[in-house]
Amino acid sequence: MTFVHLHVYSSYSLLSSTAGIEQLVKNAKMKGFSAVALTDYNVMYGTFAFYKECMKQGIKPIVGLTVDVMSVLEEEKSYPLVLLAKNQAGYRNLLKISSAVQTKAKEGLPVKWLKAYSGGLIAFTPGLRGEIETNILRGNKEKALLCTERLKETFEEDSFFLAIQNHGLNEELQVMEEMVRISGKTGIGLIATNEVYYLEKEDSFAHECLLAIKHGKKLQDENREKLKNDEYYLKTASEMTDLFSAFPDALENTLKIAEQCRVELDMGKLNLPAYPVPDGLTADEFLEQLCRHGFRQRYGMDAPESYKERLSYELSVIKKMKFSDYFLIVWDFMRFAREKGILTGPGRGSAAGSLVAYCLFITDVDPMKHGLLFERFLNPERITMPDIDIDFPDNKRDDIIRYVVNKYGRHHVAQIITFGTLAARAVLRDVGRAFGLNAKEQDYLAKLVPSRLGITLREAYKESEGLRKYVAESPLNKKLFETACKLEGLPRHTSIHAAGVVISAEPLVHSVPIQEGHDDIFLTQYSMEHLEDAGLLKMDFLGLRNLTLIENIIESIYKHTGRKIDIKGIPLDDKKTYQLLSAGETTGVFQLESEGMRSVLKRLKPGRFEDIVAVNALYRPGPMENIPVFIRRKHGLEKVIYPHPALKPILENTYGVIVYQEQIMQIASTMAGFTLGEADLLRRAVGKKQKEILDKEREHFVAGSVKKGYDRKTANEIYDLIVKFANYGFNRSHAVAYSFIAYQLAYLKAHYPLYFMSCLLTSVIGNEKKIAEYIRELKEMGYSILPPSINKSGYGFLVENNQIRYSLAAIKGVGIAALREIFKARKSGNFQDLFDFCLRVPIKSVNRKTIEALVYSGSFDEFGVDRAVLLASIDVAVDHAQLVKPDGVDQGDLLFDLKPKYVEVEPLSIENKLRFEKEVLGFYLSAHPVSAFAEYFPRMGVRPLDRLKDSRFEKTAALIADIRKIRTRKGEAMAFLTLSDQSGEMDGVVFPKVYKRIMVLLQKGNILVFEGRVDVRRGKRQLVIENALDIKTAVKEMEEKRTLYLKIEKTMENREALHELKKILEECKGDTDVVLFYESSGKILRLKPEERVSPSESLLKKLSSLLGTQNVVLK
Repeated sequence: MTFVHLHVYSSYSLLSSTAGIEQLVKNAKMKGFSAVALTDYNVMYGTFAFYKECMKQGIKPIVGLTVDVMSVLEEEKSYPLVLLAKNQAGYRNLLKISSAVQTKAKEGLPVKWLKAYSGGLIAFTPGLRGEIETNILRGNKEKALLCTERLKETFEEDSFFLAIQNHGLNEELQVMEEMVRISGKTGIGLIATNEVYYLEKEDSFAHECLLAIKHGKKLQDENREKLKNDEYYLKTASEMTDLFSAFPDALENTLKIAEQCRVELDMGKLNLPAYPVPDGLTADEFLEQLCRHGFRQRYGMDAPESYKERLSYELSVIKKMKFSDYFLIVWDFMRFAREKGILTGPGRGSAAGSLVAYCLFITDVDPMKHGLLFERFLNPERITMPDIDIDFPDNKRDDIIRYVVNKYGRHHVAQIITFGTLAARAVLRDVGRAFGLNAKEQDYLAKLVPSRLGITLREAYKESEGLRKYVAESPLNKKLFETACKLEGLPRHTSIHAAGVVISAEPLVHSVPIQEGHDDIFLTQYSMEHLEDAGLLKMDFLGLRNLTLIENIIESIYKHTGRKIDIKGIPLDDKKTYQLLSAGETTGVFQLESEGMRSVLKRLKPGRFEDIVAVNALYRPGPMENIPVFIRRKHGLEKVIYPHPALKPILENTYGVIVYQEQIMQIASTMAGFTLGEADLLRRAVGKKQKEILDKEREHFVAGSVKKGYDRKTANEIYDLIVKFANYGFNRSHAVAYSFIAYQLAYLKAHYPLYFMSCLLTSVIGNEKKIAEYIRELKEMGYSILPPSINKSGYGFLVENNQIRYSLAAIKGVGIAALREIFKARKSGNFQDLFDFCLRVPIKSVNRKTIEALVYSGSFDEFGVDRAVLLASIDVAVDHAQLVKPDGVDQGDLLFDLKPKYVEVEPLSIENKLRFEKEVLGFYLSAHPVSAFAEYFPRMGVRPLDRLKDSRFEKTAALIADIRKIRTRKGEAMAFLTLSDQSGEMDGVVFPKVYKRIMVLLQKGNILVFEGRVDVRRGKRQLVIENALDIKTAVKEMEEKRTLYLKIEKTMENREALHELKKILEECKGDTDVVLFYESSGKILRLKPEERVSPSESLLKKLSSLLGTQNVVLK
């Protein structure tokens, strides 16, 4: 080996390099390098991944950084410098340097700071962008020399080098000549470097495209930033030797530097924080003290001995694993949350299985009562970091994080970085934009990629015929796709992990580089998967919307009724709650609101908390297939069978069905004598489905079972069962914890439906679809939604006189600033009219568009003026306000007290009124477009959607709210519709034969009269449409066409009379509708289209003779 690359940028120099870490290391190894450096620009995002990949590939990692340093000679100017770590001290200094540049020295690192951090570092010049090189090119040779000497003094002896480069640029030859001269004069060594931004020469174009994406430019832009040529790739040692054959020392120096750089990262060395315990106590002693006290609070003085033994056992494991401080830290911020009245989740994940966590009030799930296992959380047989994830209301999460930052210091706490990547659709859009595609073309191209999470472009190409056609259309399209494939998966931007926070004993910069984050809280530069290797413990502070919802419901109940709900103390056997769950009325209930889940609940009819836990665990792909068996056995429709009588105590709760991972562990413990720790290892091992491991564990299990008296055949059968369910089983601790939240919401909905629905609606402000869905549910529950009111509505949806008042914030076009001013003005009294409103609310905050939105929504209807008049009078009202209060200050002149009059115009038509209303609310609130035709419905035999009977031929009038057209396997077109009327919504399906006939009418927004049969599939009703007619055409035809009405008196309701009636009608087929009215039941029946008649004189005589003249009416 004659050369080593010391100046390499990876894709973590965001949007500046196409070299992914894994590909970079593999490429370096393939080209015969025994070592390679990583010197990303100002950041160390990829350092740990790079180090690990080098270890895996058997190549030496050289950890480095290219950093902006303030000029030695000029003020307020910075230049890059490349730094490499020789040893651990150098690595720690790199962490500090990168952190400093990302937090407090963004313009560049001051040279005196660099000197302070120079220990253990090697530095060299970066090429043409460096300060020395810049001065050479300017002809300032003396300054170049002075700068060289200053930089030499900054670093340890023989630790500063002058880099010479040859990318085929004339400027580099000029710089090289002077660098050689300076080296001779100062004794500073030369090194040969090649800046690497991509791996192979042919990647040059993809790199150009990446830079265009970075700067928002198109490839045809002449003045865009790009590299000078295609020489910035990972050249082989022989290529570099050829380029620098005249400078053998410069090549050899790269090998010497590589030899000097010997950084070994301490993988997994813990840097756990210590909790500040009271004087005289250790962390172990203080934790035990708190747990014993909490145990008495939870269980009283008469707790079973087994509970006390469990607590002692858990404490001994925690002490042995040295995690007492961790538990104390979590206990402390949970205590803070309780003291501040912040609702916390009952627990999450396997931590809910810990009695210590329960006694510390970290969780609210009793692990003893619910049969949860500690070993699923902390396994004494396998030392792993504990992982306690905590749920907080999403609007209070930041308060907890701020408390932790203040407690341990901002240099000891950070949130965790994540990277957004150029995923399949995103990279096609970005590359398409760089290639000059317009927004519409980009959108079209992106949509050719199937909508599947994690799909790659290569997979998309195989699956999407449209994408293959696009690529084959032209060489340009092919190049675009190939370029996108090269850039796919590269990091695009940084973001903050939704929950993760790290806390360290030492300042974070001793372990990881940091950067500025959100709200004055630092962000780690290493992503989550590398933090544990760096010795840091991650904690998850999760913001859960459903906890915010529970908190808001409880607050609303207290505010309106004075009743305080202890949500953690509600009974788990509440009849009303289980009735609600059994009816599937779980809209808005955490984990239970999907259509499929509601269908399961209706069949399951849960009657105990365990049923909710089980259904939460089973409702997932795979285990879902056991739901029918579970339901049948619960209701006694199928015998409960256990794999072995000894397993009855373990599986009794779930009717013989294996549902939970903990059951697998208990089976291994009961049958094979495994400790629960060993059983957890078995569960993890068999889940990997590797034959060698499966065979080894089978021997272990069977041997243990035989030792306990079971025969080998039974032991093998049970082991096969464990293998089958290892990947199916769900974490019971998590299922129990989240079922608590589901139950709490169901309880609140069952007992306080109005407060539940008002807070639920408030929680989805901004989501029109959800608001419309929840309002439909509200109406189905028998409650009304009051229109928005400028004097009565609030920010959220409010309970008012056993109804819910619509929110002002949910009106499109009414922003927070406007609401703030409206509520402020309203404190001095209600608004009397539009003019009063404009006088009291500053026009700067509430402009014309906002006022229009308020009018359209009906917020001003209480002024008793038509909306058209209000709209026509806005300018007059605004002008009047500006005259009276030109700068928002009242002139106090009696002349201005004269109010102007409203501008009289024609009232808004119902169609326009509703159209405007839908624009600002997202749906129809005061009425429905279909209701404009309601007066005709009785004569037309039209019934509202919510009155249509299952399995019956029906006629209804509805608006097409949505339409999705597809093609069948045979290539025939058909459509799925969402139908809407004043009573609600229903799905509709139009099969190919009917679609062909009525397709021209099937447009979103059209109101049609539909005929068809109501079908029920998977618990959901849909109208199978057989015919459709435009509503206006139907009304016109009805007015032109008569209907035959026949009254069937009670005495005629017998088989013979009805048979005779049918015979008479069948003799006179025609196109006149027939409507039957049954006197006894009041039932009205419109006969099918094929049963229409021709109302001849002969027919009318026969009908009059049978039914009575007064019972036959043609009109």
